[in-house]
Amino acid sequence: MPAVHSGQTRSVAPMPGFDPLLLSRVEDAGLNASAPPQQRWLDGWLLRFSPGKARRARCINALAEGRLPLAQRLALAEAASADAGVPLLLRITPFTQPTDLPAQLRSRGWTAVDDTRVLVCADLAVSLAMQPVPRPRLPEGLHWIALAPGEYAEAIGALRGSAPAQRLAQAQRLHWSPVPYRGHALVDRASGQVVACGQSAREADLVGLHEVHTHDGYRGTGLASWVCEQLLRSALEEGARSAYLQVEADNPAAWQVYRRLGFGDAYGYHYLQPPGGRG
Repeated sequence: MPAVHSGQTRSVAPMPGFDPLLLSRVEDAGLNASAPPQQRWLDGWLLRFSPGKARRARCINALAEGRLPLAQRLALAEAASADAGVPLLLRITPFTQPTDLPAQLRSRGWTAVDDTRVLVCADLAVSLAMQPVPRPRLPEGLHWIALAPGEYAEAIGALRGSAPAQRLAQAQRLHWSPVPYRGHALVDRASGQVVACGQSAREADLVGLHEVHTHDGYRGTGLASWVCEQLLRSALEEGARSAYLQVEADNPAAWQVYRRLGFGDAYGYHYLQPPGGRG
């Protein structure tokens, strides 16, 4: 699945076979789960200014048509982004309003980056019942621990090599999230090294998986599958009925993990940046 580059993007339209109302709830849940403390509204646009790594927390979501002329809204959004010290990015989804906004921006020279797919498991109980083992066994030599928001930000930041400022921004976002996160990690008993981690954020009967990551030295050992299944089974026990996650379009290893767990390709999103922009 090719990554997005200038002039090319995969369709964001919902895939057939999914309930449109469920996908609308998934989009709302994803927005709630990625909400940073630094955000505000501008004429139907939700502006986000987190200095962290995640683009979803430092972009514009065009959720309503608004009343201001597009040029004026763009000027105001650009000034606000500059004041916050973040690039100007506009997230494009099937729910973007107005529907011709992407075409309007492209006509102004905006280009696409970061092709991402939203995967959905509509019936979590059925999908987990089809897994070969009733409940995942803890891998030998590892233990499964819960992490507070700041601890999780440090753990995944270390795995990714994120800058200290990005780790701090993520810790703040997780702490103040309107949808409580639960972060967990698999830790090597001998060394204390975090070898894999993942987060879940449950909103009513819908749970999202976020930032599942495996240490480079443990890739291909099945730990990502173990983490995901553990998080999903715990969420199911707490009342979750459907699940969602976001994955890069050109990450085939992750796609294999999620498809085995019953997730299907639901819809896509990407970002548009202005000419000369560096999202």
